[in-house]
Amino acid sequence: MSGAWTLARGLLKNPLGALGLGLTLFVVLGGLLAPLIAPYDPLGQDILARLSGPSPRHWLGTDQFGRDVLSRILYGIRASLSVAGLSVIIALLIGGFLGVSAAYYGGLYDRLVMRVMDVFLAFPIILLAIGIIAMLGPNQWNTALAIGIVYTPIFARLVRGPTLVLRESEYVQAAQALGASTLRVMGRHLLPNLASVILVQSTLSLSTAILVEASLSFLGLGTQPPTPSLGLMLSEGRAYLTLSPWTSVFSGLAILVASLGFNLLGDVVRDALDPRLKGH
Repeated sequence: MSGAWTLARGLLKNPLGALGLGLTLFVVLGGLLAPLIAPYDPLGQDILARLSGPSPRHWLGTDQFGRDVLSRILYGIRASLSVAGLSVIIALLIGGFLGVSAAYYGGLYDRLVMRVMDVFLAFPIILLAIGIIAMLGPNQWNTALAIGIVYTPIFARLVRGPTLVLRESEYVQAAQALGASTLRVMGRHLLPNLASVILVQSTLSLSTAILVEASLSFLGLGTQPPTPSLGLMLSEGRAYLTLSPWTSVFSGLAILVASLGFNLLGDVVRDALDPRLKGH
């Protein structure tokens, strides 16, 4: 409870934290409530209203097929959050397990796991994701898996360092001396002490995962049409920038707001939970 209270106070006292929390809640609620608040069917076409500008009928205008831009953005946010959230969960589960187990067991296993992680880290994130999707095929869930695999080394490296310190602590050694199983030691004594580190990295990773998902969809390797996707909307609107820029402009702003919100939130969460940053 003390950690939660410290985090809450940090968010409330810091203007950037309040802004990040507000933007994050705005984006998350918009995606979750899309079926309830979207004014139109995101796939519904109205040829007579194609490329219409913002108006009381279509607040953010329509695209080249007469589809309501606001409705598609709300559903696009929903898709982006689903992919980003699932990818971070995959990276956290796989990378967290590899990092903790490598540090706990050490020796050859530790060196082998870390060298494999180094190989993955040697590739640029977007290029590695493109390579994985090229093997699996482009769709929403393969995109989440690809981003999750790309982010796995980050989580593995992140948790390995603190685990190396924690495994030498007295309470971990006492649990081992009492005959506690490896899984019990990891679950009861190691993971709870890694929670703050994992929370900060997960929040920051959501920000960049949204950008990576939008980039892949922009290239045609992410969410496939006609399913709404912010990156895909941005790509489709390029051909009509001079006639009706709102499709690209508003979808780009949605990506910016979503990424900025999680990024600001992650920074403030890090500052609130990291004792080394107190007083700065």
